[in-house]
Amino acid sequence: MPEQTPRPRPGSQPRLALAALVAAALLLGLWGAWRSFAPQPANAREQLRAQAEKIAALEQQSATLARSDQISRQANADLQATLAERDEEVAGLRADIAFYERFVGATGQRRGLAVHDLQLKPQADPQLWHFIATLTQNLNRGAINSGRLQLAVEVTDGRSMRRLDWSVLRQQAGAAEVAYSFRYFQQVEGDIVLPRGVKPVRVIARLLPASGAAVEQSFTWGEATAPAGAAGG
Repeated sequence: MPEQTPRPRPGSQPRLALAALVAAALLLGLWGAWRSFAPQPANAREQLRAQAEKIAALEQQSATLARSDQISRQANADLQATLAERDEEVAGLRADIAFYERFVGATGQRRGLAVHDLQLKPQADPQLWHFIATLTQNLNRGAINSGRLQLAVEVTDGRSMRRLDWSVLRQQAGAAEVAYSFRYFQQVEGDIVLPRGVKPVRVIARLLPASGAAVEQSFTWGEATAPAGAAGG
C-alpha cells in the first residue's frame, strides 16, 4: 500500500505563522535601530576630516612651541654669555681704574720711564706674534715723554741660546722702532715674527727716549704670553 503523508496537527500552523511574524518584527526593529543610531557615511567623512584638521593643528602648535622653546634656550644662552662678557669687562675696567688711581694719585709711588706690562698674543700664523706694551712714568708730572720702543727675543734651538734683535723680528734691515709720546702712560703695539725651529725664552723691551738714557726690561716668555694685567692709554 502507498505511504500516506502525515497531516499537520491541528493548531500548529497559527503558531508557526505567529513565530515568523515575531521574527520579522524583531529583524525590522533591529534594522530600524541601526538606521537610527549608526553614523551616516557623509557624517563619518566630515568627522574624519575634522579629526585630521584637529591633528594637523595640534602638530603645528607642538612644532611652534618646540621652536619657541629652542629660541628661548638660545636667547638665554646668548644672554648668559653676554652677561659673562660684561662682568669680565667691568672687572677689567675696575682694575684699570685702580691702577690709574694708584699711579696718578697724589699718594702713588713716583716711578721713572718703564714698561709696566708686555703682552704677546699668537696669531693665525704660528710664527707671527702681536705685542702690546704699556709704558708708564709719573716721576716728571706733566712732562711729555717721547721716544722709540724696540723688542728683542732670546731663543734656543736645543743646543745654544741666541738673541734675535729688532730687525730680525721685523724681517727688515733697519726697521723703524715703535714711537711713543705720553705724560703718564700709553699703550703701543706691533708685530714680530719668530724663525721656525726655535723656542723663545725671554723678551727684552728697550725704550730709547728722546732725551736721557735707554731703559731695558726683560720678561720671561711665560710672563709675556700669560693673560694680561692692567693696561692704560
